[in-house]
Amino acid sequence: MSRSSRQRVVVITGASAGVGRAAAIAFAGRGDKVALLARGAAGLEGARADVERAGGVGLPLPTDVASAASVEAAAEACEAELGPIDVWVNNAMATVFAPVAATTAEEFRRATEVTYLGVVHGTMSALRRMRPRDRGAIVQVGSALSYRGIPLQAAYCGAKHAINGFTESLRCELFHESSGVRVSMVQLPAMNTPQFGWSRSKMPRQPQPVPPIFQPEVAARAIVWSADHGRREIHVALPTIKAIVGEKVAPGLLDRYLGATGYDAQQTDEPSAERDGNLFQPLDENVDPGVHGRFDDRASATSRMLWLSKHRRALLSAGGAVAAGAATLARRTR
Repeated sequence: MSRSSRQRVVVITGASAGVGRAAAIAFAGRGDKVALLARGAAGLEGARADVERAGGVGLPLPTDVASAASVEAAAEACEAELGPIDVWVNNAMATVFAPVAATTAEEFRRATEVTYLGVVHGTMSALRRMRPRDRGAIVQVGSALSYRGIPLQAAYCGAKHAINGFTESLRCELFHESSGVRVSMVQLPAMNTPQFGWSRSKMPRQPQPVPPIFQPEVAARAIVWSADHGRREIHVALPTIKAIVGEKVAPGLLDRYLGATGYDAQQTDEPSAERDGNLFQPLDENVDPGVHGRFDDRASATSRMLWLSKHRRALLSAGGAVAAGAATLARRTR
């Protein structure tokens, strides 16, 4: 049966807001059944309502991905209610905006447990079910910061780098087994999500994504496409490519450039007191954070680079055909 001819069962971590919630809505728009994993009750209920409005089936499962047992219990509940899992999207994250010297060991640990170990726990639960069936898709939500660290986000950058290494090792093992399970990474640019309003911050001004900023729906389209096509990695926007290439070509220059510009680029002009955020506990259980952050007026709903990345094979084939035609014409006109 083709991917599009039946309801798939999709698990998404960090599904109560931002990219995870946008992805849940995108899968639901195809009629899929979506298990929604996150901590915040109001956000989970809002995501369930969004999924059902989009035409899918939503199953809210309160889960702290830092706990392997909690993730495994959610996977069991998902399969008992919705059926065998076809797609698992690891998206949950938590962070603290602060210099390394102002970040505590406990804060580093918690950000790592959620952002990195949450991916490990989700992947392990997915593999327990997918490997015996020899099918399934795992999508890891990465970032330009998976390749290039920036100031004030060491906890997040370190965890995202770790996801890259973990996923590369896993992919090699699946190839060794000739497994039918596919693993993809979606590397994102700066996104307009609620994280900048609810993450722990020790900065003097309000945090913001580093411009240019993109809407969560752009990431959602890349996640759904990756689940369908199983490409090793997809880069969602030009800033992601620039960060990756810049790190390979001139990392020392980037160190100095980001040291000079990275603090201001991550803060608005609005003053802000230190805040605890949602690092250890969810914020107000009665508030639904929604999909978007507060930067709608500055965020793009499209990405040309995403379109190019999706169609690169056709474009390369067309380019090759044009080049061959030109060469033939040149020989004939000599």
